Amino acid sequence: MTEPTALSVRSLSVAYGRHQALRDIAIDAHRGEIVAVLGSNGAGKSSLLKALAGLVATAPGTRVTLGGTELSALRPHEIVEAGLALVPEGRGLFGDLTVAENLELGAFARRARTGEADRLARVLAMFPRLAERRSQIARTMSGGEQQMLAIGRALMSSPDFVLLDEPSLGLAPVVTQQLFATLRRVADEGIGILLVEQNTRASLKIADRGYLVENGRVVGGGKAADLRADPAVQRAYLGLNTANQNEV
Repeated sequence: MTEPTALSVRSLSVAYGRHQALRDIAIDAHRGEIVAVLGSNGAGKSSLLKALAGLVATAPGTRVTLGGTELSALRPHEIVEAGLALVPEGRGLFGDLTVAENLELGAFARRARTGEADRLARVLAMFPRLAERRSQIARTMSGGEQQMLAIGRALMSSPDFVLLDEPSLGLAPVVTQQLFATLRRVADEGIGILLVEQNTRASLKIADRGYLVENGRVVGGGKAADLRADPAVQRAYLGLNTANQNEV
């Protein structure tokens, strides 16, 4: 059986001037799984995704590979061509363009041009609201609809992996639940997801595995079910004490 395409990160460090945001990060993920990255504000989670996407510089010695392709020295558009797509915090949509135009721009990568029509059909099937609003200007949509569009645009690039930074930010709980159910469907279709999300409870419910990041370092990790049951994780990230662990 062929091993799923792997995203491998080794010795990843990022500094902003004298501030060391990330130090010697090592994580792995595979296509078809959701890997949650958990940590408090300022732990370095967003810097990790930006570094993987080529948006911030990494220190010498960093190694990031996707299916055997070295990404560390590539520019952001070359990383997209290699199969890694980022949905940033704040979504990064072209607000004055329509839903259809945003999705079309998502397929700009060369790797996305084969099968573009079929991919668009799958995206619209995953997010029926986008199909209903193809001619609507993106900035006039609700926050949940804009997040669907941001994810759909990333999927149009034909990625092996999608990096998601705080997808539920500002969304109502019911919208978050719907969105996360769709993310599970995306992974089940064979796309890997690296998920940074402050809603730890929701992310661990759909994730396969998770990593714990504190002060720019990976300090733990494991299967999502094990992390949900870990009293230390419950206290630090779920707001529970050990007496309430059956509520998770």
